Amino acid sequence: MSGYILCQTKKAEVPYFIENISTNIYSLEELCYYLYHNLYLVDKTIINENLCTWIQEELDLPRLAAKLRPHMGKFASAEDVLYPIFKEINYLSYEELRTFNAQLAKLDAEAPAVREKRKGDALMDNGMYVNAIRVYQKLLEREDLEKIREGLTEGVYHNLGCAYSYLFQMEKALECFCNAYEGGRSQKALKTYLLAYHSIRTPIEYESKLNELSVEEEMRQEIKTELEHFAKRPAQPVYSQHIDGMLEEFTREYHRSTGS
Repeated sequence: MSGYILCQTKKAEVPYFIENISTNIYSLEELCYYLYHNLYLVDKTIINENLCTWIQEELDLPRLAAKLRPHMGKFASAEDVLYPIFKEINYLSYEELRTFNAQLAKLDAEAPAVREKRKGDALMDNGMYVNAIRVYQKLLEREDLEKIREGLTEGVYHNLGCAYSYLFQMEKALECFCNAYEGGRSQKALKTYLLAYHSIRTPIEYESKLNELSVEEEMRQEIKTELEHFAKRPAQPVYSQHIDGMLEEFTREYHRSTGS
């Protein structure tokens, strides 16, 4: 699977839309790539009758569609659905298959709440911040996260804060980072919260917050060093002839990440 992959099957004229990441795919190779790299995003929005119809009509693979159809709607096991798709073009090498089997075993052993968090993380990795926010918010409605895994609440709040920050909703992000710290009181969460606080509050407010939280001198120096390092990073030049293209790219990415 490393390097370039030549298409072994027909390329579809009409793409299959991957709702989770707002992306069109045109070949079985692209479908395999998505399934292999986004295991936590494989759900009924992808594995359904529409996929079978697309495989049959657009890729001219009726036998593969027939293998998959009996398992639509229940997704009993990955072996029933994912493996036939991979095997159709021998997509995975022996080592990659072993890696994939290990990933499946890990997924099966995880609690549903942990899998949901990883789903949110996978959406974040794909730049789908609004979808990730929905997943994290739903998780935070539960009252048993810490019983499932210690530190899970802090992790969800932290990633939710990151998602809001990527959408430039900094007040909401700051609130999430605060909740992450209050939930676990870890030094990592405290550092993240203070860095975010420094970025959107006045220096006087920041100093007041340091004193309010009785932040130790070592932590204060760590944050100061990071801020100084960030300030020294050279700015990237933006040339006037490139501005329109950059704005178009930013707009496309915004609409994709927000699903708008």
